[in-house]
Amino acid sequence: MSKSRFAVIVTSLIAAVLIIHSRSDADRVPFRAPLSQLPEQVDSRVSMDIPIDAGILKLLGDGYFLNRVYQSAATAGSGADFDTVGLFIAYFPTQRSGQAIHSPQNCLPGAGWSFVSSRRIVVADMKGDVGEYVITNGIMKQLVLYWYHAHGKSIANDYTAKAYMMLDAIRYGRTDGALIRIITPIDPKEQYQSAHERATRFASALAPVLPRFLPD
Repeated sequence: MSKSRFAVIVTSLIAAVLIIHSRSDADRVPFRAPLSQLPEQVDSRVSMDIPIDAGILKLLGDGYFLNRVYQSAATAGSGADFDTVGLFIAYFPTQRSGQAIHSPQNCLPGAGWSFVSSRRIVVADMKGDVGEYVITNGIMKQLVLYWYHAHGKSIANDYTAKAYMMLDAIRYGRTDGALIRIITPIDPKEQYQSAHERATRFASALAPVLPRFLPD
């Protein structure tokens, strides 16, 4: 990227930030249902809420969070951990005054996970793209789907999500947004494709439910 083009991009971002902060500090956020009311059954799976550590909540900041594990009714209680799907949602009503969504790309390495592969994919019934990672920690391997959910759109790229946030702040007076992360273990005897299908099938089943909890 040339220096002149970089300067234009930086100047544009600074101008957008100044416009955002020059407007009213109150975001115009539509009504939404609490995340705690998200269906306990998705994709024929039953769920269990997982408490979030107080230290992590402090790090995440001022938002609303859901942390659940979904398991198929057939294997629930059987110890078949590879069949589980973990769902984490972080919703922020405003991203003004420095409040911002944390990227999994920054959080996962700090927890000891290494990235094996990454790509963008399209999931049925979702508008936009989704990030997919395969990560490892010792002998453990997991498949991760994540996306930023902004007013009905799914966005895999951090910078694109920030650009949409600034644009929507100018157009609609809204900076609310969410990060959605789906994780499923990859069993040593399991092929990648099986874990991929499990995670994407869950994401596709979840998509029609989200507008009630994450405003379009």
